Amino acid sequence: MDELNLKTLEQIPIPEGLEERLSAKIDEWEKEEKQQKAQRRTLRPNILRYTAAAACIVFVLGVGIHLLSQDKYMNLAEQDTYQDPLLAQQEAQKALTLLAVNLNKGMGQLKKAKALSDKTEKTFNEQLKVLKRYETDNH
Repeated sequence: MDELNLKTLEQIPIPEGLEERLSAKIDEWEKEEKQQKAQRRTLRPNILRYTAAAACIVFVLGVGIHLLSQDKYMNLAEQDTYQDPLLAQQEAQKALTLLAVNLNKGMGQLKKAKALSDKTEKTFNEQLKVLKRYETDNH
């Protein structure tokens, strides 16, 4: 098949309204891209918040392990904090409930982030397929 030259290409009629449709599609892609960037901006502070919380927990655990490993604190670690077992159980349940609530909040944020990531990956893969088809058609 002969290669098309510029004059042949100029003679091909352009469908009516093509420019408007292309412009509208480009505007739509730009709008989607801006929305995705805005969503990524709101995701970053949440990730930083959870990272900071995790760092605090690790820090507190590290300090606690260090203190418990020292001989002078071993006696304190062996003593009961509460004399009443029922009160100790209630306090432990409160602490575990608080932990569970916060973990569930974190898991909810992770699910949202994964959904956004999946959507972005799907859009990216679709655009790659379009680009590959375009390259295949033009070669």
